[in-house]
Amino acid sequence: MRRTLSLLLSTVLASAALFLAPSASWAYPFWAQQNYESPREATGKLVCANCHLAKLPTQVEVPQAVMPDTVFKAVVKIPYDTSVQQVAADGSRTGLNVGAVLMLPDGFTLAPADRLSDELKEETAGVYVTQYSDDKPNILLVGPLPGDQHQEIVFPILSPDPATDSAIHFGKYSVHVGGNRGRGQVYPTGEKSNNGVFTAPAAGTVSAITAGENGASVVEIRTADGTTVNETIPAGPALAVAVGDDVVLNGPLSEDPNVGGFGQLDSEIVLQNPVRIYGMLAFFAAVALAQIMLVLKKKQVEKVQAAEGV
Repeated sequence: MRRTLSLLLSTVLASAALFLAPSASWAYPFWAQQNYESPREATGKLVCANCHLAKLPTQVEVPQAVMPDTVFKAVVKIPYDTSVQQVAADGSRTGLNVGAVLMLPDGFTLAPADRLSDELKEETAGVYVTQYSDDKPNILLVGPLPGDQHQEIVFPILSPDPATDSAIHFGKYSVHVGGNRGRGQVYPTGEKSNNGVFTAPAAGTVSAITAGENGASVVEIRTADGTTVNETIPAGPALAVAVGDDVVLNGPLSEDPNVGGFGQLDSEIVLQNPVRIYGMLAFFAAVALAQIMLVLKKKQVEKVQAAEGV
């Protein structure tokens, strides 16, 4: 009985910590994992773009081809100016975080630690990679990580072996990559974050600006028919209007504080059959040998002709 109560208490405390004090280490990958069965929609868009509306480039380096049951690395590059700072949830300024999603072909998984080389262990130190879900070990997530240290994220990957898995076949496969820096402009619930532009809900004149809770500002707009509407701008974005300014519907009331963005791209990788490589090498060897034999035969004929005085 005591053990049951202890387990129940631990579960309640863990749940409370999860929802009331979320850690930055799981913040935005958590939402994707909880709300989407797959991080890639039917249109090809990665779901991260639903909250991170700004676009910035992302790059990836993967081998053109890999052998079965081989450890290799995929490098996702997330470039940005490290001198910029983002708006935190409380309105303060902080450095950007980065994160990445790597969608590999079926059968490709995160390489086990005991198969990593010393070089790979050094390159992946401090980077915690998780799989998207229990039934999708080929989809890997990383982040958030400090962006000033991890503009290149290395994923150690283990290729599958068709000899041990009949569902795997040699051939060319697609790889989908997403890279993010900074916070999103929209929460998964559909609400705006304080990392975006706030707009006027109606056309009119700014009649008052008052202080709200937690550093927010409440902008009051008087419309042409004499009614008033309010828009609350949380701490973080700087106001772009003052009392007496005329505003239009959906016109900006604040500046855009976002300095981050999300980018995605597709690549390809070939799971190469070693027999084809051996066959190609044998073919090259045969061609080289044939060429050598032709040259030797030609020299032999020339010697015979010279001896006969032809």
